[in-house]
Amino acid sequence: MKNIAITLVFLMSIFAANAQETAIDTTKLWTKKGNFSLLFNQSSYNKQWLGGGTSNIAGNLGINYDFNYKNGDVVWDNKFILAYGLSKIKGDAKTAKTDDRLELNSLWGKKATGEWYYSMFFNFKTQMDSGLDKNMIKISHFFSPAYFQFGPGIWWKKSDNLSVNFSPATAKLIVVHPHFTEFGPSFGVLQGDSSRFEFGASISGYYKINLMTNVSIENRLNLYSNYLDQPQNVDVDYQMNVIMKINKYLSANVAFQAIYDDNSIKAVQTREVFGLGVNYGF
Repeated sequence: MKNIAITLVFLMSIFAANAQETAIDTTKLWTKKGNFSLLFNQSSYNKQWLGGGTSNIAGNLGINYDFNYKNGDVVWDNKFILAYGLSKIKGDAKTAKTDDRLELNSLWGKKATGEWYYSMFFNFKTQMDSGLDKNMIKISHFFSPAYFQFGPGIWWKKSDNLSVNFSPATAKLIVVHPHFTEFGPSFGVLQGDSSRFEFGASISGYYKINLMTNVSIENRLNLYSNYLDQPQNVDVDYQMNVIMKINKYLSANVAFQAIYDDNSIKAVQTREVFGLGVNYGF
């Protein structure tokens, strides 16, 4: 929990600095926008409820922040994502983590022709809090695992809501603490190691659609093939975020993610978070 507090304080400082910069920025080279959401779910049953059920309460915090640069034929798009959620079941002494993400995506481009750009991208993903398995054994924590991807490529950008980047020479690094690989592999890192290096090709796509008034759907897809080990086994990471605004401050959010990475587990991983709560744009 200390890691979460430190991370949140750091991020609040960044946002405060950005807000000040926006106030004094006269060059108009940067455009910044973000969304803060605090969602709640709650179920309650009394002793006489014959249908059965267990009272519980859950909360999710989310920050989605874009800070983009454009100057002539040079563009630089950046997206920061933070999500954290907890749930508490009545009668259970411990809380359970329902969501935990910390991600930064950065994509720089210089116009080649028309809607095409020469590009360079960077992606970083990790988590803030410890993760436990069904037996309450710690299997992950802050910066374990941490994923880095970096590489040059070509970027097709139709608009701010539709783009695809292809990088045929992508370096990927997976980092975990050595105690997670002491007795076997973890997150694709071999037993006894603390990192795994891969080199391959990456395709990332972004598509946002306004389905109707006050309803938007954001889609992000990343595909990765490792040239050095079974390149036919493509890693897939798909994320969807649906925002349904009720008014300026209230909204319902749906977040869905599906991951396939056979180095971690030979199965599709999915998560889904739905909630109603406070929503604020900045």
